[in-house]
Amino acid sequence: MAWIKRKWTAEEADKWTKEDVLAFIISPLVYFLLALGGVLSLLFFWYGWVILGAAVVLLIILLWIIDPKLKALSKDYEKKQKQYLEDVEKISRWEE
Repeated sequence: MAWIKRKWTAEEADKWTKEDVLAFIISPLVYFLLALGGVLSLLFFWYGWVILGAAVVLLIILLWIIDPKLKALSKDYEKKQKQYLEDVEKISRWEE
């Protein structure tokens, strides 16, 4: 799957891309299949386990697609949060 981008900067990750569209399509499908497969498995239908397995596979694909973007955004947020806390610390020292 070379057409799925795996390296992101925070600015790139913040924009809507084909990876987001794929996640948008796969995510509700995963939720639906998990619910349906779970119910059918509890009722002891063999195809419930198949549906549940398909949902797990789709969930792994979903995480593989969207996780690099989330990590890039998270790193940028942590950097901004650290800078904000340092600024607050400087301001509070000035008031003392």
